[in-house]
Amino acid sequence: MAEALEGIRVLDLTHWQQGPVAAAMLGDWGADVIKVESPDLPDAGRSMVRYETKPGGVNAYFEMHNRNKRGIALDLKGEAGLQVFYRLARQADVLVQNFRPGVSERLKISYETISALNPRLIYCTASAFGLQGPDAGLPALDPLAQARGGIMSVTGEPETPPTRTFNGFADQVSAFLLAFGIMLALFHRERSGQGQLVDGSLLQAMLSVQSFNISSFLMTGLYGGAPIPRISRKLTSPLWNHYRAQDNKWVMLTMAQPGRYWPPFRETMREASGENLQPEEMSIEWMMRRPGELMQLVARLDELFATKPAAEWLRLFRERDLLIEVVQGYADITNDPQVQANRMITRFDHPGYGPLDMINVAVNLHETPGAIRRPAPEFGQHSEEVLLEYGFSWEEIEGLRQAGVIGLRV
Repeated sequence: MAEALEGIRVLDLTHWQQGPVAAAMLGDWGADVIKVESPDLPDAGRSMVRYETKPGGVNAYFEMHNRNKRGIALDLKGEAGLQVFYRLARQADVLVQNFRPGVSERLKISYETISALNPRLIYCTASAFGLQGPDAGLPALDPLAQARGGIMSVTGEPETPPTRTFNGFADQVSAFLLAFGIMLALFHRERSGQGQLVDGSLLQAMLSVQSFNISSFLMTGLYGGAPIPRISRKLTSPLWNHYRAQDNKWVMLTMAQPGRYWPPFRETMREASGENLQPEEMSIEWMMRRPGELMQLVARLDELFATKPAAEWLRLFRERDLLIEVVQGYADITNDPQVQANRMITRFDHPGYGPLDMINVAVNLHETPGAIRRPAPEFGQHSEEVLLEYGFSWEEIEGLRQAGVIGLRV
């Protein structure tokens, strides 16, 4: 079966997570992604972040972010390695890099330089805070973007310190947007023949993922309808809230139209507890004008939800088509029948570690589906193979190896 990006050649000079995930997503749908690493400076994700169950075990961080890639080790700091890279770039469709602004210019692989060699190239640069402005040159990892991008200011209860989401949230969102931008640029190139620069940042991703919330603040001066960024769950809608069940599992309700959902919700709670909750009618105005009664109502619901296990609440609510889910941990997710039925987790037969369960590709193309076809490359694993495919002779390759331009440094 043909793959959606079959024939697209990608040079991936990125490290850590943001850039590698963007390139890996292209590989998921058939692009030939070549991970280019320095013989002296491999991707830090190989060793500095090793989420493994035992010494020498699988590095889940690096495997997930560099699946479906081949790897070469190439010294870009010398003229010989630079000329090798130029030969690769002339034949590539996409280049992805996440160097700090100014580094690509020093290495002589900037957009201006590479696009002059290959005007059809899509050149993608991933940054921390964007390419312009006083802080364009600053480095940042994921939590700093969550902090500067406002996510931490609106996450958690107001009584708690600022709270970030999981590590890698900014990286992942930025990677998805970068891959989307690359695909848009490839689509434009198909119609025009023109390559272009694509850039995105961790900061821009954090603003984009909060676009409604921040735009609402710009238009009204309010945070999602409230004057403060974080509101106690005791003062939010009883129908848009979470409650601890009898078995200590939490259930989440998301019924955004109180006028529509309050009557069947009241009936469900009456059936479950024998209690007729007040008021008889619910509205946003009632909640805003009667905070004291709202807090009492949520406190009473805390007591009622604690009388039955989460599965029972799920059954009662779904019988009336009310929106409810149980808050699941990772162990629950792996056994979720929806996750399994939609193949959101796949089993990959790793040549070094055997069968590994991994999160599958992020979206489904039914005629040209994506897949995890190859593991993350060992350092410099495919140097000769790739160079042969790009037109280098064995004599050239051996000369480059002897000169220390490619492969591991001895």
